[in-house]
Amino acid sequence: MQKYLEKYLLPVAMLLGIAFHRQLSILSPIIPWLLAFMLFITYSRVRWADIQLTRFHYILLAIQYGGSALIYLVLHPFNEVLAQAAMICVLTATATSAPVVAGILGGSISMTAAYAIVSNLSVAFIAPIFLSLVGESGESVSFGTTFWHILLSVMPILVGPFLATLIIRKSAPALHRKIYSAQILSFYLWAAALTIVIGNVTQYVKMQDDGNYTLEAVIAVVSLLICLAQFFFGRKIGRHFGRTVAGGQSLGQKNTVLAIWLTQTYLNPLATLGPGLYVLWQNLVNSWQIWKKQKEVFKSHL
Repeated sequence: MQKYLEKYLLPVAMLLGIAFHRQLSILSPIIPWLLAFMLFITYSRVRWADIQLTRFHYILLAIQYGGSALIYLVLHPFNEVLAQAAMICVLTATATSAPVVAGILGGSISMTAAYAIVSNLSVAFIAPIFLSLVGESGESVSFGTTFWHILLSVMPILVGPFLATLIIRKSAPALHRKIYSAQILSFYLWAAALTIVIGNVTQYVKMQDDGNYTLEAVIAVVSLLICLAQFFFGRKIGRHFGRTVAGGQSLGQKNTVLAIWLTQTYLNPLATLGPGLYVLWQNLVNSWQIWKKQKEVFKSHL
């Protein structure tokens, strides 16, 4: 029964999110707590010595920032809002849940965690430069405001659970072993978080309905293509370093909450549909990957 539940849980979670989006939208404040708890369990498999930056990480950073500038310059002549929506989908940092998904897929948690940390830290410095050049208001983006918002909203979720696992590893080895052996909890917590996130996205997209369906459809298609491209090239680069899963999750799974905040604050509000729909696309990709992985595990136990 448990194997069947794990096999179909994620598709069911997404359907529940869409069906009950209005009710689930009020639960969005607990998402950071779910992410932190998932990371706490996942990081029990990581040692401090494992968090090291390599050439692999620097290549991904170059794609994150160089790619976001390139895609804006390519799309800007056609439509400014579309260019902003596409740019933010590439520019934004790696999702805090990326190491969790990498762990579920059997990838390197430490490599993904290292990139998630450096990606979120570096975007605090790089994003104000990009946004000051393309912002809608014509006013200078406050570097301090953007930096501190990113730092205070993202880093506690990323770093706090990791520090907690290090302390428990040293001070309570028996408890650490129990946490280490409870990795399946990350999968169930991910399903719960996915249900709420999909509910929030569905509610958000409905609220953004302004009748401009052609532009919205183009933004949806472009964000989907960007999502698939980032997962594809991330895995391709990762395969070169023997880190296929880590590459895909590091480059493809984005901190869309941060992206939506940056867009709403500094760019055209309609461009928020880019990262808003990216949430849906990346979770469809993750759900398919996890479902495929669980299916393989299920078959191996038959």
